[in-house]
Amino acid sequence: MRVGFFQFSPIFGSPAKNLKLIRESVKKTDSPDILVLPELALTGYTFEDSEEAYSLSEEVGGKLTGELVSIARENRLTMAVGFLEREGKHLYNSSILVNGEGVVGVYRKVHLFREEKSIFKGGNTGFPVFEVNNIKVGLLVCFDWIFPEAMRTLALKGADIILHSANLVLTYYQKAAITRAVENRVFIVLANRTGIEARFGSRNEFTGESEIVDPAGKVILKAGKEEEGIFSIDINPEEARDKKVTDLNDIFEDRKPEFYENWG
Repeated sequence: MRVGFFQFSPIFGSPAKNLKLIRESVKKTDSPDILVLPELALTGYTFEDSEEAYSLSEEVGGKLTGELVSIARENRLTMAVGFLEREGKHLYNSSILVNGEGVVGVYRKVHLFREEKSIFKGGNTGFPVFEVNNIKVGLLVCFDWIFPEAMRTLALKGADIILHSANLVLTYYQKAAITRAVENRVFIVLANRTGIEARFGSRNEFTGESEIVDPAGKVILKAGKEEEGIFSIDINPEEARDKKVTDLNDIFEDRKPEFYENWG
C-alpha cells in the first residue's frame, strides 16, 4: 500500500481555490492509495471569530464534500481531509475520510487548541476506526497528539495507520510522533501545513515537516518546513499488527490496566 501527505499552505477563506489546487496537484502526481491533507485544508485556520468560521463551514454531504469525493474517484484514492464541519448551530474541527464512493467516515477533533475553544464545539465522535482496502485506519487532528490516550485508543481498536491532519505551530510533535508510533506499534501519516496566517492581531506560523513514521519509530519520509507538494511511500500495514518489541514482550498483552488508576 502506498500512503502519502499533501503539505501546502491553504488560501484563507477560499475553499474553491484550495479545491482547485488539490485537484490539480493530485492529478499530476502518481496518487497514493491513501492521501492525508492538513487540518482545515479547504478554509485556512485563523478565523476572526465563530461568525466568520460559520460562514465558511459546510455540513458533511454538501458541495465541498462532493468535490472531495469527485477528486478521490477521478484518482482512485482515499483522502483524509481537515474539514470545517457545520451541524446545525455547532461547528466542529473535523477530519473527513472520503473515497470514490462517498464519505467513509468523520472524526471530530476532541482536544481543542487555544482560540479553537471559542469557535468549535469539542468533538463527540470518540475515536472511530475505519476500514480502507482491508486496512484499519484512525483519524486524528493536530493537538490530539499531546494526549497519548487518543492514539492508544485507536491502536487498541486495531488501527494500523493513523491519518493525522494538522496545523502545527508548536515544535514538539514531529519528534514526539516517533514515540507515539513506537508505543502503539502503528504507522503515522502526519500532514502538516506551511506558511503564516496573520489576521486581526493573531499570527500563526506553521511548522511544516510533515512525515511518515513506521511502527519501529523510523521516520521513513519527511518534508522540509517550507517544502510543498504531495509526498508518498510504500508501506506494509501488516507490520503494525506485530505488537512485539522483544520475543517476550507484547505491548498490548503486557498491559496492566488494573494498575492504571489515572487512565480514565
